[in-house]
Amino acid sequence: MSNRAITILNIILSVIIYAGLMWLIYAFELKTRWADGLPWLPHFNAACNATCASAIVLGIWFIKKGKKQAHAITMIVATFASAAFLVGYLTHHAIHGDTPFTGTGFIRPVYFAILISHIILSGVALPMILNTLSFAALKRFDAHRRIARWTYPIWLYVSITGVTIWFFLRVLYPA
Repeated sequence: MSNRAITILNIILSVIIYAGLMWLIYAFELKTRWADGLPWLPHFNAACNATCASAIVLGIWFIKKGKKQAHAITMIVATFASAAFLVGYLTHHAIHGDTPFTGTGFIRPVYFAILISHIILSGVALPMILNTLSFAALKRFDAHRRIARWTYPIWLYVSITGVTIWFFLRVLYPA
């Protein structure tokens, strides 16, 4: 399979995932006794994002030191942390819906700038992450390196801003 075909498949998979996410956020309505359940999910999701960010930083450090095995392991950890976040996020959204931001004044546009950039870049990051991982798994390291240079800063930003959003919503301005 060519690199282009892999990229197209990863973009299609990303679109399917985001279409499901949009359906969940804007169309799905859960009517169940679980409405007050799983209050720990936002904290779990923040921990997943923090784990992912830490693993990305370590992975970059390892690859710069030539430690390919350690790099691979940390990037697998980052991938699993991101996947766990996505499952936790979808579950939390299905049960609780959106969490309103209650901050006022100058902090409100700051929060929404972070949130909007986080949302946009998470949409960009998913197909890039899938491509980066696919090329590594297929041992197409030239293609892997080319896209990883763009993927890791975006993935890192999305992970860090995920923790930042949690901090705003759950610590600074809880609803």
